[in-house]
Amino acid sequence: VQLQASGGGLVQAGGSLRLSCAATRTTLDYYAIAWFRQAPGKEREGVACINNYGGSTYYADSVKGRFTISGDNVKSTVYLQMNSLKPDDTAVYYCAATFTSDYYYWSLRREEYDYWGQGTQVTVSS
Repeated sequence: VQLQASGGGLVQAGGSLRLSCAATRTTLDYYAIAWFRQAPGKEREGVACINNYGGSTYYADSVKGRFTISGDNVKSTVYLQMNSLKPDDTAVYYCAATFTSDYYYWSLRREEYDYWGQGTQVTVSS
């Protein structure tokens, strides 16, 4: 599985961005996909997860109500719509995938993800 993340950029506080995570060499029907982010000097943290098999989504408290994760299985792409962005959202964002046959599986722990895309920088100015 190869993942390609894109869509980062510079935006003012309160603005929006949509990140994309496109998979090649596989479909994502039986994968959980998560978005992680890492700010300078901080550990990588999970922000959102979607179980493409079961359809459920999960969010870190810090982004709940502002970020939306969704998947397009035809395009083998997962999106992260980020609204009401704050300077604290500034980080390199990574997408990651893990195979699952569990309809209810979800995780925001990076140790549980096997495949990673390259990062895309998101910078939110105040």
